[in-house]
Amino acid sequence: MLTEAILIAVWAGICSLDDVGPQMLRRPLLTGTVVGIIMGDMVQGLAISATLELMWMGIGNVGAYSAPDIIAGSIIGVALGIASKGGIAAGIALAVPVSILCQQLLIIWRSFASFLNVWAEKSIQEGDYHKLVKIHYFSTPLWFLIRAVPCFLAVYFGGELVSRILASIPPGILDGMGVASKMIPAIGVCILLLMLLKGRMWFFFLLGFMLTTYLKLPIIPITFIALAFAVLYDMAYSNAQNTARAPEQDKQSSAGTEEEGYDL
Repeated sequence: MLTEAILIAVWAGICSLDDVGPQMLRRPLLTGTVVGIIMGDMVQGLAISATLELMWMGIGNVGAYSAPDIIAGSIIGVALGIASKGGIAAGIALAVPVSILCQQLLIIWRSFASFLNVWAEKSIQEGDYHKLVKIHYFSTPLWFLIRAVPCFLAVYFGGELVSRILASIPPGILDGMGVASKMIPAIGVCILLLMLLKGRMWFFFLLGFMLTTYLKLPIIPITFIALAFAVLYDMAYSNAQNTARAPEQDKQSSAGTEEEGYDL
């Protein structure tokens, strides 16, 4: 179990570095699938991570609100769910409290990181860019360890403990968790729909519903149709913005020409 714990800790650190990056390594569907491969059960890892992805699909940091840590929650939930052989119900039962606990750890880290920002701004004002580089390299390992260490400890020491806890839980409660695990994805989709149904987006939802229900199209053709509509929508939106900017640019150019005419 030591090898798996080390590999999972390294993967958690990599995902942590991408927490503010563009590669989307932090999403539960990808983090949990890789953990499933490391634990030797990719199918179970994919099943648990897909459920967590649906549950946390619309979650994110807004303003001063710090969302639950979906990276640590997904990794630890999938790893211990596979290790304890508890399935999706156990994975979700572990992922949710772990994500909330690690959320508090992230709040502490971000409070400390605010002091690093002050030092970085001071070094910029002083023109000491060498010090700025040092601050950057100092914070990167800490950002790596902030999730690598908890994931290692949870996976290495928590497997047997979780198995004992699950064995002591009455079957009725586990069955209830299994039913809840099937309901939670629907709740996540509903939360996402609340954002999609605002403005003009309801049309795309209606189109997807019609393609699925009446035309019986599988998911891959619907995905390509959605991609085509997304490209067309982006092109139309960009053209509308360019058209709106054109009169302003003409006014600015004409104003500049008039000013040049008055120059002596």
